[in-house]
Amino acid sequence: MTAPLPGRALPDTQQGMRRRNLARVMHTVSADGPLSRAAVASRIGLTRAAVSTLVDELIRAGLIEELGPERPGRVGRPGSALAVSAHGPAGIGAEIGVDHLAVCAVDLRGAIRARAVRHGANRGRAAEPVIRELTELVRAVVAEAGREGLWPAGLAVAVPGLVARDGRTVVRAPNLEWHDVDLGALLPEEFALTVDNEANFGALAELWLGEGTPRDFLHVSAEIGIGAAVVVDGQLLRGTRGFAGELGHVPVRPEGPPCPCGGRGCLEQYAGEEAVLRAAGLEPGDDRVGLLAGRAAEGDTNVRGALHEAGEALGVALTGAVNLLDPESVVLGGALAGLAPWLLPALEAELDGRTAGAACPVSVSRLGPEGPLLGAAHWVVRGVLDDPAAVGERA
Repeated sequence: MTAPLPGRALPDTQQGMRRRNLARVMHTVSADGPLSRAAVASRIGLTRAAVSTLVDELIRAGLIEELGPERPGRVGRPGSALAVSAHGPAGIGAEIGVDHLAVCAVDLRGAIRARAVRHGANRGRAAEPVIRELTELVRAVVAEAGREGLWPAGLAVAVPGLVARDGRTVVRAPNLEWHDVDLGALLPEEFALTVDNEANFGALAELWLGEGTPRDFLHVSAEIGIGAAVVVDGQLLRGTRGFAGELGHVPVRPEGPPCPCGGRGCLEQYAGEEAVLRAAGLEPGDDRVGLLAGRAAEGDTNVRGALHEAGEALGVALTGAVNLLDPESVVLGGALAGLAPWLLPALEAELDGRTAGAACPVSVSRLGPEGPLLGAAHWVVRGVLDDPAAVGERA
């Protein structure tokens, strides 16, 4: 397997070439390791001497470690097996939900090493107290990870709203009732910060961690609101202002009920968690998806009817996106994954009946509601793999 080139542009200079080669080594060892120096050289097309120099630099930076001789049975003198380090830099991911806050630390091997969750309503609260609580969770996770020899390479925060291209400003989050909130001014300055829409991070998690996920797909995720992200050739399609993917505010019934976004008849008013609960005659609780899934599994006709209507609305909204973008597949993530058995029949019927070309397959994410948080943490990890020299300079 040939290592992917770094995902973030580096200067086209001799120094830039060195940094790109360091990244190629990191990606190769991360994807295929443990590997010997000779195996890495074979995969990326550099000499063994050149790779040894790069590997030594990465070992000194604490990004790669030697595990000892390769397994017996190989021809020739065994080389030392290399793996990305289980210590050193870690990606800190955070999620601001309408009813929860969550933070986790992921090491370079992709293992979750620390985690903290706080449940509680955030809708209508000012950003400052919410971010203070989030900061407490971040510091607790960083401290726990530190006891295992890890330090934060950066912080990525998933939010349920529109994020400006500066990667720090929440332009609008209707379900939080936030407008033009600069999270970069509220979060600790010591962390290299990235803020993005939760659906974008969910889609990236699906791309990086999903099994058999294509490089062209439409990812749909839901909680109180519904978001989507478009991945084309392995890259997010962000749009001019970075607002692409607001599927939840696509009108499916233009004369329908008002939406917090200012429109009427938006998809969220029919397929969001709260909308489905209302249609089913149920009161919101701490585990809305579990409540709906449990009642549906028991044969509750009201719940099944509400989920059928939600599936139809999703199918209508997705038809426009599928006809416009022609993705290879649609992936249901977030809360939708847990309700897929009762959503999919109506959703797929709408897609099959309305799509201009061949039917677009729909799959269910195995990551479920964990996708945005994992995607945020892995965004930071991928940044280390893409430019390990920068991490070594900070270490």
